[in-house]
Parts: sequence; C-alpha cells; structure tokens
Amino acid sequence: MVNSKIMKIFWLFLIAANISANETNDVKTIFEQLEVVPDVVPSAPNRFLKVTYANDLEVKAGIELTPTQVKSQPVVEWEADQDLFYTLIMTDPDAPSRNAPKFREFKHWLVGNIPNNDISKGEVLSAYVGSGPPKDSGLHRYVFLLYKQNGKLEFTEARVGNNSREERPNFRTANFALKYDLDYPVAGNFYQAQWDEYVPFVHKQLSGN
Repeated sequence: MVNSKIMKIFWLFLIAANISANETNDVKTIFEQLEVVPDVVPSAPNRFLKVTYANDLEVKAGIELTPTQVKSQPVVEWEADQDLFYTLIMTDPDAPSRNAPKFREFKHWLVGNIPNNDISKGEVLSAYVGSGPPKDSGLHRYVFLLYKQNGKLEFTEARVGNNSREERPNFRTANFALKYDLDYPVAGNFYQAQWDEYVPFVHKQLSGN
C-alpha cells in the first residue's frame, strides 16, 4: 500500500515535470521564432503569463488581435510566491514599425511592487495604454513580461498617466531589469496587432485629449 502511494506520487511528479518542460520549450520556441528574444529580452521566460482581455479573450503567444480588442486593461494572472513582490511590463519593440524601430521600445504598461499577484495594489509607473500601431506599419509585437523582485523597491521613474506619451518611447526592458536587479522574467506572453479604426483614439488619448 505504501509502495503504491509512493509510485503514484512519483508518476504525478514526472507528469508535472514533463508538462513544465514542454511549456518551457514552447515559450522559448515562440519567443525566439518571432524574435522577442533578443529584441526585448536576452532569453525567454519559462512560463506563459495568462493575459485576458474583455469578453474572455485570452492572449495566446503570437496571436493577432486588434487595437479595438485590447483597448482596455487586461486581467493578468500568475501563481505567485507568497510575501514576494513582482514587476509587470508591457512593451512594443516595433515602434514605429518592425522594419524601422527607432523608438524601440514603446512602454505601454509598467507596474512595480505588486504584492503576490494583486496588480491593483501595485505601484503604477506607467498606466495602461492599448495598442496604437501607425497605419501601414505592419504587425507590432506587444510583449508582457513578469519579473520577481528582490524585495520592495524604490523606483525613480516619473509616473506616467494613460493620457501621456512622456517617458514611453525608447524604453529598454533589459536596462530597466538590470537597474533594479530583476534578473530574468519568470513569465511572459505577447500578441501582435496592426492598425485598425480605434488607433486614432489611442493617439488622441496619448496627446492628453
């Protein structure tokens, strides 16, 4: 009886390890295929980050969504270690286009000091702004990255509202992570989007109107 319980636990462990290994390979593959590695981060996270927009629209790595679909802040979920803090980044490395990314990266969302997995209690450094790819600029990649912090941090960045483009262009995720000793992202995901009729509203919003 004892041996059977041990074997059951052993097999459950192997199954979990196999699932984990497969997910790690999937994340690595898609992040490298669409060149999020190395355009944003030097190496891929081990886990997909669950990102869900309105109407239960879940981000699947590399999926194409429209600016209309992603206009509102999504729900982001992960299994958090208790009593730890996290930083969440959403960034576009393809501004103004993937062929000529002179504003790489454009920061869309940045929240630090998130306790456990409660984003509402985190420190908003840059409020959420949806996708606004210029017309005829092709597909842009919108990348979500989650970092585990080494304790609560004192951020020196200016706080940016969702009606401002200040401090958003020429952001560097890798430099930010290095500055605050965030190591590598523990989870990530991304979608792609191109211009639709909602984009002018995003640009108007960022101009303060």
